[in-house]
Amino acid sequence: MATLNFNAATVAPSENEFSVIPAGMYNATITGSDQVVAKSGNGEYLKLEFTIIDGPAANRKIWSILNLWNTNVTAVDIAQRDLAAICTAVNLPGAGDSVELHNKPLQIRVGIRRSEEWGDQNDIKGYSAVSGPVMAATAPTAPAAPTAAPATPAAAPWAS
Repeated sequence: MATLNFNAATVAPSENEFSVIPAGMYNATITGSDQVVAKSGNGEYLKLEFTIIDGPAANRKIWSILNLWNTNVTAVDIAQRDLAAICTAVNLPGAGDSVELHNKPLQIRVGIRRSEEWGDQNDIKGYSAVSGPVMAATAPTAPAAPTAAPATPAAAPWAS
């Protein structure tokens, strides 16, 4: 139990962060990675967390799974190709640890997977190098406090 003393009327509720991101190309970085044991018992996979870094979807997250250690040879081949695309996109010839992929900008091609059972979900369909400058996402900030009006109004630049 925790004492909150919280009044929800004083804070705007968060937006639905679980809505599907529109399909398209997004600048992103890998902000998390973990090696996870597959529930099927067929091996392990690399779970990657991508954070979009600019545009209307800035700070939204998308996850991808790479079946790098699996009894299914085809799944491993696909995962290795995706990892090669990620390494190429971030200009890293190889990686000894997944953390080496973190915080390097790349472009992800986001698609939408339709599912009646689970609802629409985002999938990453491809990886490429970022073209052009990237604006880093920033956390939302509180509005600036109003400033006092000047003592005397300034003359309009067009008035003489």
